[in-house]
Amino acid sequence: MEKRQEPRRRPAAGPAPDAGRLREAALLHLARFAATEAGLVRVLQRRVARWAQRAEAEGQDGAAIARVVAEGRAAAQEVARRLVQAGAVDDAAFAASRARRLQQGGRSRRAIAAHLAAKGVAASTAEAALDGETADELIAALGHLRRRRAGPFAATPPDAAARLKTLAALARAGFPREVAQRALDLPPEVAEERLLASRRG
Repeated sequence: MEKRQEPRRRPAAGPAPDAGRLREAALLHLARFAATEAGLVRVLQRRVARWAQRAEAEGQDGAAIARVVAEGRAAAQEVARRLVQAGAVDDAAFAASRARRLQQGGRSRRAIAAHLAAKGVAASTAEAALDGETADELIAALGHLRRRRAGPFAATPPDAAARLKTLAALARAGFPREVAQRALDLPPEVAEERLLASRRG
């Protein structure tokens, strides 16, 4: 006989997400992940939204839920603001670190700027990070080529058609044409040395 599957129980809504609980949730999140102020607000507000869904499923009063949600959303912003003031959240440090990592992974300046914007980093903060040491587009293009085993990192020297295809791929990834051409023109040993030197700092 087949066992009848018990219907899944919905998780209980639990206590309302007030400022104290949201602060605790924020600290747990920051212990595991780097975050921007806007990113942390989104994480906390999603927590409030999940509580509201569970509370609705339990049949709690709609007006009471709406009040808790409004207070929770405001508390999420206040918690994030206070953690910025305390230095636990630093958008500039996040932007610099993330931009450096993405550049080493072969992302173009344009792609990094888009990534930082999606994370809630202000345009001026992203610009400052990109104007630092992380702005070496040639190194980023080489990292991009190495990951794809293209250009100077190809198993065999690319012909004209392969070069055009790689130029197009670099353009789609956000690299300016002159940077792409410089990266493709480097001899393999020079390209490898440039990448190693950039990682040594």
